[in-house]
Amino acid sequence: MSDRRRAERFGRWAEFLCVTRLRLAGYRVLARRLRTPLGEIDIVARRGRVLVIVEVKARAAWREAGEALSPRQRLRLARAGAWLLAKREAVRGCALRYDLMLVAGLRWPRHLVDAWRADPQLADSGW
Repeated sequence: MSDRRRAERFGRWAEFLCVTRLRLAGYRVLARRLRTPLGEIDIVARRGRVLVIVEVKARAAWREAGEALSPRQRLRLARAGAWLLAKREAVRGCALRYDLMLVAGLRWPRHLVDAWRADPQLADSGW
């Protein structure tokens, strides 16, 4: 099996683990691998009036996973999240939060709630 194919399988497995953990914590998973005009969102979940944009990072070690989210990716996710709130009526009144879920090896995911905040002016620029 090629390295790329192995990485894709590991990524899908990591997302499955993260979705499972979110559901066990009381979140309703609305979408996986949601494609928007502004970029893909790994997981969209909701708990109460909070819409959560979840980025999943899977690596061999926790540190590598935690360092894998770049400022450019954060900006892309902020724009995609703002687009989602604007275009989907069902979530329009929700508060938006950005979480990071880390998977290292085959271990249970770590959920970093409110991992970063999007600068509203950066998220709105470029529309």
